[in-house]
Amino acid sequence: MFNSTRTTLALFLIFSTSHFASRAQTPQSDDALVGFWAYETKFDSGPAGDLIVVRQRGEWRASIANLEAKTKSQPNDVRFDFAGKGEFRGRVNAKGDTIDGFWIRPVGVTESSGLRDPSGTGQKFASPVVLRRSSSNSWTGAVRPLERTFTLYLKMFRNADGSLAAAFRNPEANSIGGTTLFRVGREGDSLVFTAGSDPAKPTIRLPASLLSSPDRLRIAWSDIGGTIELSRQSATSAARFFPRPPGEPKYVYNKPPDTGDGWLTARAADTGLDEEPLARLIQRLSEADPAIRRPGLMHSILVAHRGKLVLEEYFFGFDRDKQHDSRSAGKTFASVMLGAAMREKMPIGPESKIYDLVSAMGPFANPNPRKSQITLAHLMTHTSGLACNDNDENSPGGEGRMQSQSQQPNWWKYTLDLPMANEPGTRYAYCSAGMNLVGAGLTAATRTWLPELFDRTVARPLQFGTYYWNLMPNGEGYQGGGAYLRPRDLLKLGQVYLDGGVWNGRRIVDASWVKESTVSHIKISPLTTGLSAEEFGNYYGEGEDGFAWHLSQMRVADRTYRTYAATGNGGQVLIVIPDAELVVLFTGGNYGQGGIWSRWAGEIIPKEIIPAIRN
Repeated sequence: MFNSTRTTLALFLIFSTSHFASRAQTPQSDDALVGFWAYETKFDSGPAGDLIVVRQRGEWRASIANLEAKTKSQPNDVRFDFAGKGEFRGRVNAKGDTIDGFWIRPVGVTESSGLRDPSGTGQKFASPVVLRRSSSNSWTGAVRPLERTFTLYLKMFRNADGSLAAAFRNPEANSIGGTTLFRVGREGDSLVFTAGSDPAKPTIRLPASLLSSPDRLRIAWSDIGGTIELSRQSATSAARFFPRPPGEPKYVYNKPPDTGDGWLTARAADTGLDEEPLARLIQRLSEADPAIRRPGLMHSILVAHRGKLVLEEYFFGFDRDKQHDSRSAGKTFASVMLGAAMREKMPIGPESKIYDLVSAMGPFANPNPRKSQITLAHLMTHTSGLACNDNDENSPGGEGRMQSQSQQPNWWKYTLDLPMANEPGTRYAYCSAGMNLVGAGLTAATRTWLPELFDRTVARPLQFGTYYWNLMPNGEGYQGGGAYLRPRDLLKLGQVYLDGGVWNGRRIVDASWVKESTVSHIKISPLTTGLSAEEFGNYYGEGEDGFAWHLSQMRVADRTYRTYAATGNGGQVLIVIPDAELVVLFTGGNYGQGGIWSRWAGEIIPKEIIPAIRN
């Protein structure tokens, strides 16, 4: 799409604000800066291509992309480690015609320049791979690891008063330099991007320099830990800066295509939805300006009505075949897998006590009799009482602190060793590490690796395409969120629950579990969080939680609709409105901007989608 330049980490010139203020600028001298600039790089995702496995003379051999590995022959299990560049673990099926397994993409290493990936794709990920028999003693399958890219767009433009302004945009991780809009100062080939209420004392300063032949802009970008160079682009070559490419014809509603993934599709009108309001909605989203102060960076919107997919639209270069980070919306799979395990009569349920399930990991630090009372229900409602609060940077169990420490690669053990802060069931504190412990309980009770359990109980029955399940450093599955899924597949989860636990005639969870997990088990309020009204408003909104589902009500005219949702940072929102026979999914890139993405469902659904229902 455009050239990328990779440079080593370098010291940058220090620019004085007063220096820029003292030099007169003429609008004409800065006109050459107006327009688009862009940088893109790809990080190493490990080997890709055909994985070939051969069994001969008492051992297994494997090869992929000029890498080779071998291991002793086992009756059914097949595991390879390609010297830290990737792993495969699988199992020969009963007929011997396939090896069903997972490719494990290693933790992404930084490039030789020292650049690092600021998004969640730097973790280990497991993705399903099926190897099919190609000869009497060999099997072959395609490996496509999750790609790691970083794209930075810069738009420089003039404000109404003629001053030069700039907006950085990054679709992968919303790395924008610390704010949505900057002032631009220039002295020759030196630039400085500043933001703050007082131009003389900016709170953010990003120095940069212009390079000629060809036109490039060099800037230190802290989120990737190095210096990068953005090159001049046309609006066409910087198309992903926009929701839809510039000059695209006016949107015309189209029925989502049948792709063989299990979705029944239909025109919206055929299910009783007026197509005109939907067309106006997509046109408005397509025309949204991403360079405003608080842009909505919606990546997709999908709507299922009365059991059929009727709207599927993508923005900012995303499409139906591109897996999207689910962030904390993926936490809800903890509840789904628990319901599936209960249906299989596994020895586990919401009343199961986590320390009993994982006693083999003991002994545990900070012993406390209250720990023995923590149930999976407490973990799924963020009321475990452990010293874990993602909204408190000083909390020892906060997700950021847990994931950044290197002493304990087993995050289950790290969490189980935490001290207690409250009596279980009495205080609400959002805790990703606690939801991850549900994965520990499921793994122990089912004796199944979490990605395998997800594949067997959710992904295959729901006819998922390729997905990527993130892992902890010790190789176990992480249940705190962050799996990469196709939007159409994530939408299926809402339809399953709307239909009482069934997908295309196949039962996934019991109807009783759908009901139990989507009714209130904890109210979220200043009282239950122990926060003042002012503090509470900084982190939460009043509501209720089921078992890994967020419950709410939606007012439309004179009617109130019950809703339940799986939500994740950036705008990953799967919401079910039973009485309207609706399931809606948003994906987005407003990471760290909850004030923007949290309004999408509350504004678009009651104002533009539900009113479009005609019969």
